[in-house]
Amino acid sequence: MHFSILFHPNKPESPKIAQEVADWLQAKNHTSWIGNTFNESEVHEESQKSDLMIVLGGDGSILRAARFATPYDTPILGINMGRIGFLSETDPQNWPTVLDKFLNNQQWIETRLMLSATHVRDGIETASFIALNDFVIGGTRARVVRLDLSVDGDEITTYTADSLIVATPTGSTAYSMAAGGPLLPPLLNNFVLMPVAPYLSLDRALVLHQEAVATIRIRTDHGAILTVDGQETLELIDGDEIKITRHHHVARFARVGEKGYFYRRLFKRLGFER
Repeated sequence: MHFSILFHPNKPESPKIAQEVADWLQAKNHTSWIGNTFNESEVHEESQKSDLMIVLGGDGSILRAARFATPYDTPILGINMGRIGFLSETDPQNWPTVLDKFLNNQQWIETRLMLSATHVRDGIETASFIALNDFVIGGTRARVVRLDLSVDGDEITTYTADSLIVATPTGSTAYSMAAGGPLLPPLLNNFVLMPVAPYLSLDRALVLHQEAVATIRIRTDHGAILTVDGQETLELIDGDEIKITRHHHVARFARVGEKGYFYRRLFKRLGFER
């Protein structure tokens, strides 16, 4: 088997452990490639050839890796070196046990919804993005933006808010949760719209069906911005539209624990474990 091992350049221990993983795999007659999560072209190329992408870092590193791996249906296994580690399957102390189970076909694959966003200006599609966590549309200053929402071609409402989060079930445990949104398990394929600091407009979460097409039209006189998984950005102007729907690929995660792990892990990570 061939493995991609991605390390985070700003975490001193990450490259060292990446080499340890590579040596361990080599001893078991498997090949591997070690790369920096920010070397996009190299990671894209290696994703096509890999049986598994091993990611050393926090949830942010895994979000970035998912955008590389998803188009090729390459599964991801995270070794948590961050603060929370919602998406990781193991840690720097226990990765040999987890990888050994993977090599002995004792894993299962968890699929997670990815979202696709298309930017439209003057009727022309100018850019597209995919996200595992969320898209956030908000103002560039400490002022509200007005966002006209249509779902499946029907005009629904206008948000007046600091921003609007469009989150997957994976993203429902992140910014959306902090804004008061619902927690959705990864088995669901729905996505949720959650306004941040709404003013005299809808202040509740709106859960959309998996095939929904959400179109958000920006109305502002001071600029706005689209943020993708907290990592990529696109400047927006008055009249721009963002069309969001499910991506035709899903993110795939290699798991070795019980399939009912989600709620137990969630509450443990949040500090509410019984």
